[in-house]
Amino acid sequence: MNTQPPTRDEFREAVFARDGKRCVVCHEPAVDAHHVCDRSLFPDGGYETDNGVSLCAKHHLDAEQTVLSCDYLRKLAGITNLVLPPQCEGETIDHWGNPILPNGLRMRGELFDNEAVQKALTAGGVLGMFTKYVKYPRTFHVPWSPGNATGDKKHMSLPQFPGKRVVVTTKMDGEPTTCTNDYIHARSVDSRNHPSRNWVRQFHANFAYFIPEGYRVCGENLFAKHSCHYHHLKSLFLVFNVWDSTNTALSWDETVEWAALLGLNTVEVLYDGIWDEEKIKGLWTPERNGDPMEGYVVRVADKIKYAEWTQLTAKWVRPHHVQTDEHWTRQAIVKNEVETDYADRP
Repeated sequence: MNTQPPTRDEFREAVFARDGKRCVVCHEPAVDAHHVCDRSLFPDGGYETDNGVSLCAKHHLDAEQTVLSCDYLRKLAGITNLVLPPQCEGETIDHWGNPILPNGLRMRGELFDNEAVQKALTAGGVLGMFTKYVKYPRTFHVPWSPGNATGDKKHMSLPQFPGKRVVVTTKMDGEPTTCTNDYIHARSVDSRNHPSRNWVRQFHANFAYFIPEGYRVCGENLFAKHSCHYHHLKSLFLVFNVWDSTNTALSWDETVEWAALLGLNTVEVLYDGIWDEEKIKGLWTPERNGDPMEGYVVRVADKIKYAEWTQLTAKWVRPHHVQTDEHWTRQAIVKNEVETDYADRP
């Protein structure tokens, strides 16, 4: 049995065979087997037949410029099996992986700042459809993470880590939240109201003015209990990274400096040193500082470009980490607790 992924030539032949070597839009002779979602978004190139459509030169250009949507192309080709890059699962995206919001606006994805992508989006006249806000990138599991119950697609490989200084921090059981100088949102930009989000919005107002234009401060909103109930927190909002105006995550040392300047606490550091897989594997304990420990996150200590996030950051999550049948947003609010020695600042 051949388990190797299809080659580029095999992909082209399979897509053309399905579409009769005709453009799915105008039925003229096809010149390209176009990737519905760009191949650079996939770790294996995305050479799956259901990620391809046959296009003529004109409509291939329209697809590259995102004038033709991914859903429209799939419909014309009769594709019902949705093939998405692992970091974009569950989202609606354009050809370059930019998330599309329910109102039709788009967020900047990992390829947005690429020169060729900018050229295509400019030519397509769609740059005006983008918000200035950026969705927090997905973090894959390390291969030994028992909390990954959705398959190998969300595992990351580790060739980037050996020999590098890495920082391992506690993974908290809260809601990732992004703060800019004029807005705050959970993973989705159009997050619905919730008491825990109302609290963090009020908290954000205390330091928003000091966040530079184009920067974003990302942290864990721990106001409400999810599966872990915390009693010894330093804050109900803990910073885990800061992004600058070039869409680059600052180094860990710079992140700590920015958090201090804003009067904020960071997540706890479990290890800071050269990559040591065996030592890192042993960092988790069921309880830490009197509170349950959900897992840990490992990242290179240096700056990380948005497009490189999935290769330079990974997480380990405890087994059975979701221990409630009902989503936390629909449960009665149980507030986590801050130790009396600490107070949420500023």
